[in-house]
Amino acid sequence: MKLSYKTYSLKFKHPFGVSGNTRTETPTVFVRLEENGVYGYGEACLPAYLGESTEATLAFLEKAKSLLEEFDCRQLVDAFLFKVDAIAPGHNAAKAAIDITLNDLCAKLAGKSFCEWKGIEQGTEMPTSFTIGIDSEEKIIQKLKESEGFEVLKIKAGTADDKKLISLIRNITDKPLYVDVNQGWRDKEYVVKMTDWMSTQNVILLEQPMPKEMKEDMRWVTERSAILTVADESVKRLSDLEQLEGAFKGINIKLMKCTGLNEAIKMIDYCKKHNLKILLGCMAESSCGTTAMAQLMAYADYVDLDAPQLYLNDPFKGVQYQNGKISVQKSLGIGAEPNQELSF
Repeated sequence: MKLSYKTYSLKFKHPFGVSGNTRTETPTVFVRLEENGVYGYGEACLPAYLGESTEATLAFLEKAKSLLEEFDCRQLVDAFLFKVDAIAPGHNAAKAAIDITLNDLCAKLAGKSFCEWKGIEQGTEMPTSFTIGIDSEEKIIQKLKESEGFEVLKIKAGTADDKKLISLIRNITDKPLYVDVNQGWRDKEYVVKMTDWMSTQNVILLEQPMPKEMKEDMRWVTERSAILTVADESVKRLSDLEQLEGAFKGINIKLMKCTGLNEAIKMIDYCKKHNLKILLGCMAESSCGTTAMAQLMAYADYVDLDAPQLYLNDPFKGVQYQNGKISVQKSLGIGAEPNQELSF
């Protein structure tokens, strides 16, 4: 196998993020593996809050290069990814890029879609939320107009104006809302009062309302919450799930956090066994990483995979958006291919 990779900057249509931390682009490393003229593709999306730099990602890929170039798809991918994981702690996005690339290439070499190759159910179509970051009232109204085709909205919260923001949106649309607080609230009684109020505002779920360190407070909140509580920053990998019993009723699984598709499938299995709702999310991936995650939609209760819709220069084609729904076409591998703009 031959490994190639390329750095890239994904450019947002509008500044995006939370108050005081907006950004205009996302650094990304795209990975390609080739064998006998067949290519597999993967992505390490690196938003600042992930804490992984382009330089560190490239260094990790170099460390993994000799292993990758000796890999044979007749080997067990799980066992091989265990070796990759052992190279160094962390570097979850780099590991996700390797995982996605290997799964894509091996499925293609087998002449199968990823789901056929893994022996899992093929997802087809689901509503996805459309994300609206914290912004001025004027810009939020503009973004609401852009979201007209979507059935569900996701808003960033965690400020003193959260009620005002939700009320503003409710004056314009009654679409269901996902509210993502990004650890922004610290008073457990305030959080419960907010869940009581939000339950009257067609808010479906509340994502990571409190800092990840406040596990006991989150257990207290979840016991009393009028809406579904979902972990995001509190959970990266499978091992984190085992330490959160009772703290949340749902989990946001993201490939860039959990090291890729193989671990995501294990996390889904855990959630199903422990009656935890599953939200499939993304950091800010292009259609490469988003299409990979969309392969698992058959197992999701909720989907938040709108990131490619937020970019001006998505260099991959894969997932499709229509009438507020995300869909994947059955094709070889994960179903994402680069356009002419991206060359390795």
